[in-house]
Amino acid sequence: MTGRTLRLRRLRRLTSGRAEDGGARTGRRRGATPKVVALGGGQGLSASLTALRRITGDLTAVVTVADDGGSSGRLREELGVLPPGDLRKALAALCGDDDWGQTWARVIQHRFQSAGDLHEHAVGNLLIVALWEQLGDPVQALDLVGKLLGAQGRVLPMSAVPLELQALVKGHDPARPEDVDTVRGQATVALTPGEVLSVQVVPSDPPAVPEAVAAVLDADWVVLGPGSWFSSVIPHLLVPELLDALMVTKARRVLSLNLAPQPGETEGFSPQRHLEVLARHAPKLALDVVLADEAAVPDRESLADAAKRFGAAVELAPVARQDGSPKHDPELLAAAYDRIFRMHGRIGPWR
Repeated sequence: MTGRTLRLRRLRRLTSGRAEDGGARTGRRRGATPKVVALGGGQGLSASLTALRRITGDLTAVVTVADDGGSSGRLREELGVLPPGDLRKALAALCGDDDWGQTWARVIQHRFQSAGDLHEHAVGNLLIVALWEQLGDPVQALDLVGKLLGAQGRVLPMSAVPLELQALVKGHDPARPEDVDTVRGQATVALTPGEVLSVQVVPSDPPAVPEAVAAVLDADWVVLGPGSWFSSVIPHLLVPELLDALMVTKARRVLSLNLAPQPGETEGFSPQRHLEVLARHAPKLALDVVLADEAAVPDRESLADAAKRFGAAVELAPVARQDGSPKHDPELLAAAYDRIFRMHGRIGPWR
């Protein structure tokens, strides 16, 4: 019996148990809002969370743990901990719009400026790592930080161990444009001048955080993206237990596309090419909806064809800020998600 078969059997037992108890184990009231799980990292996940907290009171973020740059990279290298930066950003995005929430969001995002070792360390990174060391439990510590901030949702790491991102890149060295090299490290992959062909994580079979798997299995909707495609979105599909959960969950799945290609990592990518590389990494993954900004899709027919490979419909909506920057408008993105949940969802318990 293969390892994947064993994982799927375990996941089905978990799913069956949740159906029998009607969600009683979570202690959450069903019937008010959809249970939504958002997967990603960095600014893309933050944009999605800022929108989603406006339309649901039952929100969980599952965050990538492959970052190796900046403050996170220094803490990871020195202390051997999970990189806290993307987790911190997700917590900040879940802070409320009142004075308490916005004050704490600014505090945990604050970076020290000095000539010493504290330079560019984020306050929230230090707080999270301190609680990890105090409690010895990453999930419990993040829950406690969320409680302190009054976060409107839960933040979980996707894996229990820090991961290294490796990519096959064509033309990473501009002097050898046709050569394919292995590029290591999330920060390096994100800024490569070459063409990223594929990514993998080390270790290749990382353990998923059980609470993250449980959240996916118990969700009404799972949202993947937007974000750095190879370094924040696809890595979730490289954690075997998490991918298995995404394939067996009864939740509907929406993929939220970026507003523009990312310099370096997805330079020159069309919207449909984002879907094509996603399919190469998870060929059996099914989706229900692909969300894109209507102004960012020059070839709607090609995007629709690419979405059909996943069994998905395409929803086009104005979700970009009106200032011309490639950033999502929280209110517009919230409206798009709300419409998708209502139009494409089953008659869910929140209806």
